[in-house]
Amino acid sequence: MKELLYLKDTQLKDLIEKLFITYKESFSDANKTLGKYSLGIAHHKVLHLLSMYKGITISQLLKKLKVTKQSLNRVLKDLIKLESISFKKNQQDTRVKHIFLNEKGEKIFNEIFSAQKKRIYTALLNSSSEQVLNFNNVLNKIING
Repeated sequence: MKELLYLKDTQLKDLIEKLFITYKESFSDANKTLGKYSLGIAHHKVLHLLSMYKGITISQLLKKLKVTKQSLNRVLKDLIKLESISFKKNQQDTRVKHIFLNEKGEKIFNEIFSAQKKRIYTALLNSSSEQVLNFNNVLNKIING
């Protein structure tokens, strides 16, 4: 652990490269399924968030994705064409729409998730509890800057 106190640029560059490769490999597993439905990474992000936050509003989704309304609308239109999402108006404020994965959307998401889960599950299974917790803590620190 002492060497971490003196991280050099080359070590940080190596870590960043590993993050790139991790991202590429974990999402390449999903790309086969995404391609089958003519979907991309933006669609994948939306499907993932809809699976985690059932009934999320459009404004909440925009905040989580940090994208423009125009970008989100393009993705949502594609998912509507694919008949994989549904909307429900808020009962108190009909201007607010809640978005859900429907049965087809759940099926597509589960196909994508299954492909990614294998690689991540195997890596976590072959790590100690301490390694998993430390890894998670480091990821959270990277995310929260």
